[in-house]
This record gives sequence, structure tokens and C-alpha cells, in this order.
Amino acid sequence: MSDLRRFKEVLAATTQDPLGLSISKAKGSYIYDYENKAYLDLVAGVSAVSIGHSNPVIRRAVNKQLKRHSHVMVYGEFIQESVLTYAELLTQHLPTTLNNVYLVNSGTEAIEGALKLARAATGRTEIIAAKNNYHGNTMGSLSLMDYEERIAPFRPLLPDVKHISFNNTKDLELITTNTAAVIVETIQGGAGFILPEEGYLERLRAQCNKTSSLLILDEIQPGFGRTGRLFGFEHFNCVPDILVIGKGMAGGLPVGAFIAERSLMQTLSTAPKLGHITTFGGHPVIAAAAHATLTYILKHKLHNQALEHEKTIRALLKHELIKEIRGKGLMLALVFEREEIANYLVLEGLKNKLVLFWLLYEKRAVRITPPLTISKKEIEKGCTIILDLLNRYSVN
Repeated sequence: MSDLRRFKEVLAATTQDPLGLSISKAKGSYIYDYENKAYLDLVAGVSAVSIGHSNPVIRRAVNKQLKRHSHVMVYGEFIQESVLTYAELLTQHLPTTLNNVYLVNSGTEAIEGALKLARAATGRTEIIAAKNNYHGNTMGSLSLMDYEERIAPFRPLLPDVKHISFNNTKDLELITTNTAAVIVETIQGGAGFILPEEGYLERLRAQCNKTSSLLILDEIQPGFGRTGRLFGFEHFNCVPDILVIGKGMAGGLPVGAFIAERSLMQTLSTAPKLGHITTFGGHPVIAAAAHATLTYILKHKLHNQALEHEKTIRALLKHELIKEIRGKGLMLALVFEREEIANYLVLEGLKNKLVLFWLLYEKRAVRITPPLTISKKEIEKGCTIILDLLNRYSVN
């Protein structure tokens, strides 16, 4: 029986046509199949493998922690050194109002926690999200979507969710004293890596201040150096009340967190007690990996390198079929005129040992989100393959 058939037999499918590459190992910017063919990875596990595959600093941190202990107690009860030192390091590199961390298992769980915190703290129920958002796929996160095709089978969802158009300042008037929280992605991911227009997030912040509504920024994808700053909101002069992070935070291991000011976060311990609980959140092994990842990013200034790599990609990827390159740093999307070009590039790229991937809503786009440790030479190699494939498409 083939690997793909075995895969489809026993693992639940997300689509009927997975890419189906059988992985033997991965290192740096490359993924290897069982014939030892090396595939240059421009996706990084969808922005998750921030400091490269099999980075030895993560391996050492994980092994060291495993020698001490693994899971010993549910989150929030025992003092575990790796968890404590990570939270201290993280908050040292955040605004002073973001000083209290709740560690969970994934980005979407962090969204759930943030929504619960907002409703409990404000006593309000209305949540406002942006159209074409993507915050995850659990029921609360799904309730924030406005993509009817994706949410219809799962109704009824959370009530009292309204939508505004991202970058539409007129819509900010819909935020009122009935609004518990407004949640937006700092950079819209699934919609096509759409940046906030100049002043938009500042105006959003001001309206939330005016109505005493909490502002939640989803940095699950832009965070941890991907956009050229440690966190994407640093580009836009807008500090949230609740920050949500995940993906690249532990170098490829499953983790998420939501962060707020200490007195705000205490709502979940008093109103009610155990307002959010998790068995494996704040896992000591994952926390050790997260500490190693953040330390590595800061030491090697990978956030600065991301901006230099962006310049290289924009300079090299000039082609008549590429209508636009959206995004910032190493969170970039190639946008084509037609969906079929994006499909061609992803599928033919894999045949040519280049890993690319789609975006959720913007079907004409292909993501470029490689490990932050990628070299200029590897970027040049990837761009050469992309241009060659687009030239072949143009000829055919």
C-alpha cells in the first residue's frame, strides 16, 4: 500500500487532494523525502517554523527540559522554571501594558481565551471582527468569520458578532459602548496578506478608547519577527489591550498565548474562578522551545533580516504574471490575475522541489513565508524556480 493511500486510510482529511509529500527529515530551509530529494521550503509550516527545521538550539532546549521533567500539573498551579523564564523574556520585549501571559496550545485556543476575557471583563457581549478574517477553526474563532460557505454547516455559532471592513474608517462608527471587543489581524492573512492603511489601526485604537471597548490584535502569523519587527503592530503605532500569538513562537512546536495587562487578565481567575483552564497549556517542554526560539530571533536579529530578504524577493520576482506582491518582511503573497496560475505554481513548484502554498480566501495568491533563517542564496534559488515556472506557463 502506498504512503498516500495509508495516509488517507487512517488520518482524517482536510481536503480530498493533499499535496502528499512523504517526509523523511527536514533541516534548515529544506524538507527531504524518502529518496533524499531536497525541497526548498518557502512555507515554513505556514509561518510556524521560524528559525529553520531541526534547529539545534530547540533540540538542546527540549532535551534539557525533558531530562528535568515534562508535564506535571494543569496550567496555573505549579511553578515551572522554563514556563516562568519564557513569560519573563517575552514580556520584556512587549509594551508595559502587555505584561501578563496566558500560555495555551494553539493560536485558535488563544483566540477563544481572548474572546472570553473580553466578555467577562467588560460585561458586554458584542464582538466586532473584520470581514475576510481568519482567526482559527474552533467554534469561537469560526464565529468571527463572515465566509458563509465555511461557517454554514456549523451554525448556530456565537451570537452578537458583527463585521466591519478592514481599512474602512467609516465602519469604525459601528464600534459603540455595546461592543466588548474588536478583533482584527494586524495583517490580514487568509484575505491575501493585506496591510492596514496608514493611520487605520491608530483610528481603530482611538475608537476603542472612546467606547471603552477592548482591542484584540491577532498576531498569530505576523508575530516573532516575520514582518521585520518582533511584532507586526510595532509598525503601526497601535498597542492592543489583548495580544494573541502562536505559530512561529516555538519554532514549529504547538503553542499559543494571549497577553494582556495583569489586572485585566485576573478577570479569568476571579470572575469566575478558573475562567479559562487548560491541561497542557504552558507545557514546560514547549516553553523551553519557545524561549530558545525567541532568544535565537533576538540574538541573530532575524526580524531585521526579514526586511532585507523582502527587498531581495521584490527585486527578483518581476514578471508579467505577478500582478502584485503583498505583505511585509517574510510574510509575502504573490498575487496573479487568475486562480489557475496560483494552482499551477504550487503544484508545479512541488514537482520542481520547491514548497509553496495557497492562501485561504484569496485564491489568486501564493504565499512566501519561509523560515526566517533562510539565506539570500536560498531565496535567489527559490525565485529562479518561480520565474522559470512562470515563463513556462506563459509559453504554454
